[in-house]
Amino acid sequence: MTRSPIARPAAPLAAPRGRRGFSILELLIVIGILLAIGGLVLVNVMGARDRADIGNTKIQLNTFENALEQFRADLRRYPTEEEGLSVLWSNANLESDDDRTLWGGPYLRRPAPTDLWGSEWIYRQPSEIEGLPYDLISLGPDREEGTDDDISIHDGRLGEDGQPMDDFGAMGG
Repeated sequence: MTRSPIARPAAPLAAPRGRRGFSILELLIVIGILLAIGGLVLVNVMGARDRADIGNTKIQLNTFENALEQFRADLRRYPTEEEGLSVLWSNANLESDDDRTLWGGPYLRRPAPTDLWGSEWIYRQPSEIEGLPYDLISLGPDREEGTDDDISIHDGRLGEDGQPMDDFGAMGG
């Protein structure tokens, strides 16, 4: 009798001798690299936002400066400290009816009682710096007066001695 060939299952393929995946050490190294890159990106993005906020605050200070000059042109004086900056968008705080008649505002399109960090602007009239008509200051990100992150209308306009530079005389008065 002849035997019929019986189908035999194929022998299993030998497992490749190479690597099958990543080791835990390799995964930890990749995760560490990704975290380091993410941290660098985050620091740069946050730094860019802080620089943008400071730049926007300087623009706001210049806008206030222009509005204060327009106020001065109409009323022949700067707002008093008691009147504050609110007289740039509303004449309700003006000291006299004559001033309300002369008021040509609003000098700002929108009220801006606080800076980007939510602190009220510091307005002093007269200025604490001799020869300048007023001070206008943002407390900056830390919201504390007298710290290095304060942003003043006078930044870049004062010499090393703290006195106005020669070309700053246009604001006097």
